[in-house]
Amino acid sequence: MLSDLKAIIFDLDGTLYVSNELGREINRLAIAYIAELKGTGTAQAAALIKEMKAEISAVSGLDTTLSVACLELGGDLRELHRRFAEQIKPKAFLKRDERVVDLLKILSSRYELYLYTNNNLALSTRIMEILGVSKLFRQVFTIEDSWLPKPDRTAFIKILHEIGSEPEQCMFVGDRYDVDLRLPATEGCAVFLSSSTDELLGLLKIMNEENI
Repeated sequence: MLSDLKAIIFDLDGTLYVSNELGREINRLAIAYIAELKGTGTAQAAALIKEMKAEISAVSGLDTTLSVACLELGGDLRELHRRFAEQIKPKAFLKRDERVVDLLKILSSRYELYLYTNNNLALSTRIMEILGVSKLFRQVFTIEDSWLPKPDRTAFIKILHEIGSEPEQCMFVGDRYDVDLRLPATEGCAVFLSSSTDELLGLLKIMNEENI
């Protein structure tokens, strides 16, 4: 039941928009960074990242993020995100979808909306501006707030403290269950898995049904 719901915390990439092209650009820059770090070619660096993700997932049983894999390979998240912020031009990959804007406007009239992303603030801000949603969130939490990539319990608890809500008052919305939702669900939050715009729009139907 969502009768106590106060806040909805959205993931950004893959949740409020879906762009395989932008995802590939992020991966391309990460591969180039690891190649430079390791003194290898890009094909070898891509293989290293893939192997590291598989190795970590084999131990944890969960999906592994690009950020965690790069960290384990000796990368510096600050440097990685500096490159993302400087080199990625999201306007080439994204366009505004009024359905998403309307959804968030309706939800913002009922709940406090927040954003929590593994992306950096500069790039996230540009993405939100293109999507037309930058003014709909009370606060934006990025990787730069803690440099602890999702999922991380310390970062999660800090966010709940800053927004002033208990777990049962929160819903987390994301496209990767292991990364965005498993920890909040374990801690008592409602969660909503969405990997497409059509699935995201279904959130309003659920909220309306809960308020009947």
